[in-house]
Order: sequence, then structure tokens, then C-alpha cells
Amino acid sequence: MTTAAQHTAATAPAAAAPSTTPAERTGARTPEAAELIGGARERIDALDDRIIGLVQERMAVSAVIQEARIGSGGRRVNLTREMEILSHYRDALGKPGTALAMTLLELCRGRV
Repeated sequence: MTTAAQHTAATAPAAAAPSTTPAERTGARTPEAAELIGGARERIDALDDRIIGLVQERMAVSAVIQEARIGSGGRRVNLTREMEILSHYRDALGKPGTALAMTLLELCRGRV
């Protein structure tokens, strides 16, 4: 049984999003800059989608490796390999690369 307040909340129209201009959405001060930022953000969104897909693919491949390692009597994690990955990301991206690699390793561990 629903109360009158629940019914009103469930049937009330959603509040309209405030109307903003492209300059307001991007923080730009000119329409030209807003257009450039808008296009660049679309590109970033597309890149983020690709990165997420690649991370998901990496997780699946890591699970295959872990299954094979565990199935052969080995350990789930190979610390020597993880150190190689950390070093690779650090060399390519600097100190923040190490944090990124740690996040990737965490996402890929223990899925088996």
C-alpha cells in the first residue's frame, strides 16, 4: 500500500534540467572555445569507452592466466610479473603510472 506522499512523488513530473549554454557547460568564455571544448570532450568520452573496454579485456585475459597458473599448482599472483608491470607503467607515465598500474593489477587479481 502506498501513501499519498509516495504516490505524489512517483507520479510527479521530473524536474526539468536547468537550461545552460555551451559556454556555461564547458566553462569557456567564448562560443569558439566552447565548441572546441565540446568536441574535445566527445573525443575523451570515446577514448574512455575504449579504455574501459581494454581494461575489461585485460581482466578476462588475466583470469585465463590465473586459471592456468592455479590449475598447474602455482600461485594466483606472480609478484615478479607484477613488478615488471609496475616498472613498465612508471617508465612510460612517471609516478602516476605506478598508481594506474596498481589499479589495473587490483582489478585483475582474484577473478578466478
